[in-house]
Amino acid sequence: MPRRIVDISVALKAGIVSDPPYMLPQINYVDHAAGALNFMQVFGVRKDQLPDGAGPAVENVAISTHNGTHLDAPYHFHPTMDNGKPALTIDQVPLEWCFNDAVKLDFLDKADGHVCTADDMKRALDRIQYQLKPLDIVLVNTTAGKAYGQPDFIDRGCGFGREATLFLLNQGVRVTGTNGWSWDAPFSFTAKRFAETGDASIIWEGHKAGREIGYCHMEKLSNLDALPDHGFKVACFPVKIEKASAGWTRAVAIIE
Repeated sequence: MPRRIVDISVALKAGIVSDPPYMLPQINYVDHAAGALNFMQVFGVRKDQLPDGAGPAVENVAISTHNGTHLDAPYHFHPTMDNGKPALTIDQVPLEWCFNDAVKLDFLDKADGHVCTADDMKRALDRIQYQLKPLDIVLVNTTAGKAYGQPDFIDRGCGFGREATLFLLNQGVRVTGTNGWSWDAPFSFTAKRFAETGDASIIWEGHKAGREIGYCHMEKLSNLDALPDHGFKVACFPVKIEKASAGWTRAVAIIE
């Protein structure tokens, strides 16, 4: 059968609810007419001398490294990883982590805000009869996938706590990914639980697992419903940004 490539990234788009208001991306589109004016200034050419009077189209963007589909580096989670070593920034993440066999685990039955445990992970793997191996990339399919761009996106989907995350990392997994806004449960649910319990250990607990074992995860994936449970590879090489906590990735699933 021919190779099939499935795009599991979202398009970077302004004007939708993809992030909290303080970190929404901004994109200024410079069309061909404006580009013609730029060429007229640079080259001294007349507009009627340009093919169809058109210049180059360009986009000017103001974005965070955490807008769009991106790969979080261990440095995003904490200054240290592996129990005390300096955490890797995105330009230091081993590329060997970013192209490997992958597995998709479905958590569509979990309520928004649910914090998945190691047992939840084990049951999801048992359902598809898959045994993890080192460097497998684990994708999690949550209800947030259908809500991208909708007003409630950042409050949708289940999250993955410290216990669930360490279950994967202890088996050699170094890259995970979710179609939610965060690997952890939506902040609105965590804030409510913290107000009720005063237990600060629940805040960002899945991310903070990287203090013990360094790892990366992708956020804001898409199209996971189009993937089989396993039998495919994922490529998610990040843009190389010096000393950064994350890098954008055009993540794809490759099905032979």
